[in-house]
Amino acid sequence: MKNLKLPLYRWLGSLGPGIITAALVFGPSKLTITSKLGALYGYSLLWIVVVAIFFMAIFTSMATRIGVATEQSLLGSVKQKWGKWASLLMGGGVFLVTTSFQAGNSIGVGIAIGELYHTSAVPWIIVFNLIGISLLFFRSFYPVLEKIMIALIFIMLISFVTTFFWAKPDFSQIAKGFTTPAIPEGSQLLIIAFVASCFSIVGALYQSYLIQERIRIRPEIKNEKTDSVTGIVLLGVMCSIVIICAAAILHPKGISVNSATDMAKALEPIFGSGASTLFLIGLFGAAFSSLIGNASVGGTLLGDALGYGSSFNVKAVRFLVATVMIVGASIAIKFGKLPLELIVFAQSVTIFIVPFIGTALYFVANDAKIMGVRVNGIFVKIFAGIGLLLIFVLALVNFKELFFNNPLFK
Repeated sequence: MKNLKLPLYRWLGSLGPGIITAALVFGPSKLTITSKLGALYGYSLLWIVVVAIFFMAIFTSMATRIGVATEQSLLGSVKQKWGKWASLLMGGGVFLVTTSFQAGNSIGVGIAIGELYHTSAVPWIIVFNLIGISLLFFRSFYPVLEKIMIALIFIMLISFVTTFFWAKPDFSQIAKGFTTPAIPEGSQLLIIAFVASCFSIVGALYQSYLIQERIRIRPEIKNEKTDSVTGIVLLGVMCSIVIICAAAILHPKGISVNSATDMAKALEPIFGSGASTLFLIGLFGAAFSSLIGNASVGGTLLGDALGYGSSFNVKAVRFLVATVMIVGASIAIKFGKLPLELIVFAQSVTIFIVPFIGTALYFVANDAKIMGVRVNGIFVKIFAGIGLLLIFVLALVNFKELFFNNPLFK
């Protein structure tokens, strides 16, 4: 019996980095976008989840192999290939993006708990950011981060799966939504927003750092297989469930969704306060996991770019992670939402930095001198190349929307 359990334990232990990536990508904004997709277009856009998750899985597994294949960090490999300016651009860009969007995660946490207890969001924003910062004082931050993220993913799954069974969706329509691609009129911008956020190059990039942190703590697992795909599949499952729930509950009634809490409010008159409470707990899980994960990405990447290294044991890295949380919480408390100017700034940095990161990941993973036997095979080269093309197309579309269709620039 012990021998049968051992492979299962090893597999479960290998899920950590992929689960962390899934948890940090599935934040309040993702919950809002997926709810809107289902509320406005029913089941018809489920197919885009498959597309986004496929390319996310390709790039995440590529980053995983980079993390295992090299002793140096990904930014170290970027510096080796293209010079210090390239690593500073990537690290600084990621820090600016994560810091700019961090307020949204703080607001999500505050609103979720505030709605549950019918209080102001501000005290909860302060409390949970302090909890997030306090986690940095653990001697070994990564194992704590891994356990918390797995717990939060579990909470989200329970919340959304229970809502799924309450909703009693149409399974024939679900099957059609997954297998019959359709682009309803007026859905293009929402599709782009979903794919751009779900196919998260920054999340994939961070996977290489999580793998190396895990190996740093337990060197004996370096040659063991790390399952990065399961976590990304779970990300797709959660996105699909929220779309399906919104399609079954909100779409027939014509209820629109402008924020993640709108979905919870819509559930209460239909299924009672229990359903609303359960969904708000799922929103809290999404917000708190992104609050910690997003800050970890920004702090780690900037620390590495500045030459402090990427280990969570380094004080400078922990300080930078805390800085992301403090700035995000301060903006959330002062404005109660992300200021439009800050969103524009973050989007503009994202448009330019994401294609660069995707290109760097692709060419480092294709470099046999760096990767050795873990270099990209033909399948990954082809489909990661298509994914890279998709990244550039999304960047061009976002550039047009931001600078030519944005009222701030008219």
